[in-house]
Parts: sequence; C-alpha cells; structure tokens
Amino acid sequence: MSEFVLYNAPQSTCSQRVRFVLHAKKLAFEEHKLDLFAGDQLKQDYLAINPNGVVPALLHQGKTVLDSSVIVEYLDEVKSAVHSFTPTDPVERARMRWMMRYIDEIPAPAIRVPSYNLAFLPHFKTMSEEEFNALANSKPLRKEFLLTMGRSGFPKKEMDEALDRLHRSIVRMDEWIAQSGGPWLMGSSISLADIAIMPVIVRMNDINLDTAWADKPAVSKWFELIQAHPSFKPTYYTGSLLTEKYPHLAALRKEKSHA
Repeated sequence: MSEFVLYNAPQSTCSQRVRFVLHAKKLAFEEHKLDLFAGDQLKQDYLAINPNGVVPALLHQGKTVLDSSVIVEYLDEVKSAVHSFTPTDPVERARMRWMMRYIDEIPAPAIRVPSYNLAFLPHFKTMSEEEFNALANSKPLRKEFLLTMGRSGFPKKEMDEALDRLHRSIVRMDEWIAQSGGPWLMGSSISLADIAIMPVIVRMNDINLDTAWADKPAVSKWFELIQAHPSFKPTYYTGSLLTEKYPHLAALRKEKSHA
C-alpha cells in the first residue's frame, strides 16, 4: 500500500482540493475513484472508512483523515518540508484559517445548488419518488439537501440565494486580493485559502457562471494564475469537469461561446 491512499470522485469539488495539494507536494498516492451516482460512497467498505458517506477520505500510513479542509491542512503540516501553503506568522496563519472557514460556510455549499439543478437533476428526474426518497434517506450528510431539491429541482428562492452567496464570495475574494496586494488571496504566495476556493471558481466557470467576475480583473488574473499552476492540470484530469461528463451542459457552454 502507498503511504497515501485517496478515496475521491473526479467531479467532487472537495476531492479536487486534496488532489491539488498532493500533486503540488509531489506526493505519490494511490487513487480510488468512487462513482457517486452508483452509490460507491454508501457501500459498507467505504462507510467503514468514512461513516459520513462523502468524499474525499485520505489514508496516511493506514490512518484515516477526513474532510477536505482538514485533509489539506494535515498534508501541509506533515509534509511541510516539501512545500508549505501555510503562513509562518501566527496572525497570518489565523487569517488564512478564517478565510477557509468563510469559504466552507458560504461559497462551498452554495455552488452545490446550481450544480445539482444544472447537472444532476436530469438523472434524478428518471427516478421514481420512492427511489429518490430512498436515495436521499441513505445520505448521512446530504439527506436534507436532496429532499429540499426534490425531483423537480431547487425552487427559484434557493437558486437566487445560492447565486447571491456566490456573488458575495467573488466580492470578498476581490477585497482579499486588494488588501493583500495580490496576486493571490494572501499576497505574493499561494495559500491553502486559494486552494480551498479554487474548485468553486472552476465549477462556476464550467457551468457558465463566470460572468460573476467579468468586472473584477484581479479575480480574473487569480483564475489565470491558478490554472497555470503545475498542479492544476493533473488535478483536473479528463472527467473532472461537469461539462466533460454531462453532454447537455457542454452544449449549453458551446451555445454561450457562440452567442
């Protein structure tokens, strides 16, 4: 067994955070790709690793580390000699963690709403009410989320609230970059805060919500920089974007590009 074993899903935004850090630190890892629609994350062998039934989960020398924010901080701590994404100054380190808590509280959950409505809803519509309820009830952490969405999708109120949270997060990013002097959220060096927000911005771009930073050149520049990072491409291997998995989303993106 490798020193690091990662259980994750290609399109999972939380998984993408962890893959980025592993690649950035040049850490070899054994990857297990779970099919979330097939319910791999709810099988007993995986629930024995992560009883919450979500990805990612990391095994380090056989010991389990859970939750993407916890995992990336853990990796940065145990492999700090390779490359550190955490400021050495205690005040700056606390500020980075405050940023990460904001990201986990506001944009990270908000991006799930348009993602589910735009990408996953057609799959749920093919299910019977009984099948859908059984699926929702099998999710330790996502039960209420799925039941709120239902087989008809999140109503306009929930979509508007999610989009507002995403908009506010872009504004906050722009403020952080201005305060630090950029080009990253905390200044001249990339930090775990940048890696935490990265999958949200990539997802927004993928599902045609990229107009949110059209008038914010600092955020546009940030996005260019993160995409140019050597760890970005191996993190977003083929199949990691929703438009690569769902043809109807790719068609919508193509229509937008020709508009």
